[in-house]
Amino acid sequence: MRFWTRRVVFYVITLWAAVSLNFLLPRMMPGDPAAIMIGKLRRASGGRQLSEATITSIHALLGTGKDTSLWDQYLVYWGRMLQGDLGVSSTRYPASVGDLIADALPWTVTLVGTATVISFVIGIVAGAWAGWRRGTWVDQLVPVTTFLQSIPYFWLALVLVAVFSVQLGLLPIFGGYGVFEYPAGPEWSLGFIGSVVVHALLPATTIVISSVGGWLLGMRNMMVQEMAEDYVLTAEAKGLRPSRIRRAYAARNAAIPSLAGFGIALGFVVAGSIVTEQVFSYPGIGKLMIQAVQGLDYALMQGVFLVITLTVLAANVLVDLLYGFIDPRVRRNG
Repeated sequence: MRFWTRRVVFYVITLWAAVSLNFLLPRMMPGDPAAIMIGKLRRASGGRQLSEATITSIHALLGTGKDTSLWDQYLVYWGRMLQGDLGVSSTRYPASVGDLIADALPWTVTLVGTATVISFVIGIVAGAWAGWRRGTWVDQLVPVTTFLQSIPYFWLALVLVAVFSVQLGLLPIFGGYGVFEYPAGPEWSLGFIGSVVVHALLPATTIVISSVGGWLLGMRNMMVQEMAEDYVLTAEAKGLRPSRIRRAYAARNAAIPSLAGFGIALGFVVAGSIVTEQVFSYPGIGKLMIQAVQGLDYALMQGVFLVITLTVLAANVLVDLLYGFIDPRVRRNG
């Protein structure tokens, strides 16, 4: 009981600190979101001065203003956040931050989540095989995948685009679906789903190639370590089949650390792959974050960072719970 209590208290304090930093950091950066929105409205109106009531309304909408103290802004921020109100985007006014994130989130979760699961499965299976067959040609998978992992994301993405899109013309270059085939936007049809899959192939391949090496190397090293344990020698002495020893004993125990890393990696799925989404103009959270930073859209930056923070914390909580049930030593030492 003390273990779970300490975990809950720790994550509550961590959540408060993360949300507070999310509130403070944009306000410590140069620039003013209210001034940006006022400037855009002035340009849209042909350079005319805005009324004092309009300027006051903009400051009230964004929670800023000379008469509003930082503490009052902090309390308003918490109140709105608890109500699910993440504010209004200054670069896409009058669209709300919540709506923009809700539109971009499914694209990122589908693309990065699927690619993460694929790279994890490939890495774990190949790593277990390489650890079992250590010292043979299978071990050559480790330097090859490690080299591929060291290649910069953007360079690998550009190479794939140049080969499969520009030279061969097999796959589309940008977007999440065929915008010319579906000008009205996303729809529930087999044709649209097929277009989404085709557009996701290159970005997903980039993520898989760049991340599978880490899973493979970690699993391979843990497999080698587990193969030297006494229980494996005992199982071999009992005459158990090598395939059963590999799957039911060594691989299962070797995969536990990788499962913890996989849980945390799933938490970071919401953050998206910023570089990959930018290269392919993929309509996900990563591209949305780039646009928010470029436009000094503090409300949108705060909303994206908050969603990422909550997701990562939730993933850590699940990993802690999973570890507490799998390994009783964690509960005793935690």
